[in-house]
Amino acid sequence: MATFLYRLGRLAFRRRGLVALLWVVVLAVTGGFAASASSAASSNITIPGTEAQKAFELLEDRFPGSSPDGATARVVFKAPDGEKITDPENKAAVGEVVAELAKGEQVQQAVDPFRAQAVSPDRTIAYSQVSYEVSGFELTEESRDELKAAAEDGREAGLTVETGGDAMAAIPHTGAAEVIGVAIAAIVLLITFGSLVAAGLPLLTALVGVGVTVAVITAVTVPLDLNTTTPILATMIGLAVGIDYALFIVSRYRAELAEGREPLEAVGRATGTAGSAVVFAGLTVVIALVGLSVVNIPILTKMGLAAGGSVVLAVLVALTLIPALLGFAGQRVLPRKHRAKKDDAKDGGAGTAVETGDGAGTRWARFVLRRPIAVLLVSVVGLGLLAVPAKDLQLNLPDDGSQPTSTTQRRAYDLIAEGFGPGTNGPLIVTVDAEDSDDPRAAAEATTERLQGLDGAAAVMPPTFNKAGDTAMITVVPKSAPSSAATEDLVHDIRGQAPGIAEATGASVLVTGQTAMAIDVSQKMDDALAPYLILVVGLAFLLLTVVFRSILVPLKAALGFLLSVVAALGAVVAVFQWGWLADVFGVEQTGPVMSLMPILMVGLVFGLAMDYEVFLVTRMREAHVHGETPHESVVTGFKLGARVVTAAALIMISVFAGFIGSSESMIKMIGFGLAVAVLFDAFVIRMAVVPAVLALLGKSAWWLPRWLDKALPNVDVEGEKLQRELNGPAARTDEREPVAVRD
Repeated sequence: MATFLYRLGRLAFRRRGLVALLWVVVLAVTGGFAASASSAASSNITIPGTEAQKAFELLEDRFPGSSPDGATARVVFKAPDGEKITDPENKAAVGEVVAELAKGEQVQQAVDPFRAQAVSPDRTIAYSQVSYEVSGFELTEESRDELKAAAEDGREAGLTVETGGDAMAAIPHTGAAEVIGVAIAAIVLLITFGSLVAAGLPLLTALVGVGVTVAVITAVTVPLDLNTTTPILATMIGLAVGIDYALFIVSRYRAELAEGREPLEAVGRATGTAGSAVVFAGLTVVIALVGLSVVNIPILTKMGLAAGGSVVLAVLVALTLIPALLGFAGQRVLPRKHRAKKDDAKDGGAGTAVETGDGAGTRWARFVLRRPIAVLLVSVVGLGLLAVPAKDLQLNLPDDGSQPTSTTQRRAYDLIAEGFGPGTNGPLIVTVDAEDSDDPRAAAEATTERLQGLDGAAAVMPPTFNKAGDTAMITVVPKSAPSSAATEDLVHDIRGQAPGIAEATGASVLVTGQTAMAIDVSQKMDDALAPYLILVVGLAFLLLTVVFRSILVPLKAALGFLLSVVAALGAVVAVFQWGWLADVFGVEQTGPVMSLMPILMVGLVFGLAMDYEVFLVTRMREAHVHGETPHESVVTGFKLGARVVTAAALIMISVFAGFIGSSESMIKMIGFGLAVAVLFDAFVIRMAVVPAVLALLGKSAWWLPRWLDKALPNVDVEGEKLQRELNGPAARTDEREPVAVRD
């Protein structure tokens, strides 16, 4: 591995003009495809194999033309104080708004609330259900503008008018905070390197990689039915790992220059050693992201594949474009004072290394080695306390109730709850498939009677039949809010009635609707978490065993990850569910954690956590292979890698924290969770727990059974073979051609 990458780095350095041009062409071509493609993204979530999805597909088949997957809007009217919505003037104003809504080009129907009896008992609030012929992501801006204009006309007539539903869903944006995150990353790079050129290279290459990724995602959004959050997640991951991977190669290149090597040789060695760590770190991230497909939820699979693709591009950019740009930069990646000292050395003086003496990383490593048990206990207990809130984790999908109170969607949600009860915001659709029943109508009526007897049901509407008369829909309004445990209990109660109904009538009963869909998503997440953990952690354990040629080091890495991710989930619960520091992080509405969050965090955090494990411990492994004692190798690893790992972690935290400013609650939560997880993992697990455990294990840390040592391929991540070949008597000194070496 190291030998191949050594050659690749030198080739990219010598052919830097061609390599840079190729990446510019790739960026331009993918950008052209993106510009000519539709960027309309989906907001739909399908859950194959769940009851809610089966019922949805049944309705789509048995009620043709009803567009069950079409967008919906709820226009809520409230009369002025002291008046009734049924007063002639107010009733006429509502009628005009509904008539205006019905004229929309994509509107299937706009229901008159007075005919549908959608008027609150106190006659102050009414709502009109607007159904569209197309799904939310196919809804045009003109249709949304018509919806907003009709609501504004109602306000001008003196009514309070608010609008909710997925027809109001907007493409999420991240705001200025994302730019601030990148700006902080630039400052960290500048402080770390002390050179504008060295600081600019990781940012430039990361933006190239992300640019290509987003362009490709945009070009395939409609054909692959990608979700609105897919490009944002890919950007988040691509920026973070792109900057980090470039940072490690540039840092190693500077170290090689400081040892007196010419730029061509320095690039080759940096790409061969740090590049190997980049490849295997990237592989762990890709494994974790692609592994999300085992959950069998299309939105999660597509998000994982897109983010995994951004990581692959980040690795390719780091291994090819970085060496090419270093060819243009040459010695200018070093601070001015170090370039001056190197010039003095050429004139007869002594060369000076970029980093001399014992830095903070070295002093910290020696402190941990002197007190490993104390450091380990403090770290584990601290993260354990932070993980306590995770015991109260509640999962659900976000709805209008999770929107900020400043939005019209949230105000419409609150008005519905005020006038009709909280369950009206999440009605359940009970589907009665009576195709095999002797009397379909009797089966539907018997089902209705059973549902009316359930404690959690506030109202059960009469069944609505399809044209064939063999399938009925029954709307059940819960007494409780959509995200409450009581509503989940009601769904389970209805499903519990299904076997008895089937036995008595021959009809099958299925429950669907957005609320039932959210409950099924949460259950599917719970069921998939353990298999996903086993798959991802198992594959990464095997990969790290190959990289480190050790059993205990990969095991320690996996256990440390589990501790950091549970602590991060605890922080998410404390902020987004309990409301601690909610104002600080811009969380306007607390509530259940998004159902996708735990498994998404496990995948992302595991991959990113292994980045720091690979980068830091590879340095220790390299020192150990070259003859240092276990304790000496820990100190060397921190001396050479701690500063860069710290900078990489700060950059990643900055990038993720930038997404906390997103208008989309899902992106805000992911940004916060990943930022906190990287903070815990990099500065507690990797910087404290790792050296403490290695200090206690001593030589045992690098133990590997002989039979396994022979069976595992030697990928030479630490560059031992490369070093022997380059430093041996046969080493070539001609810097114009690549060194001929063999694995």
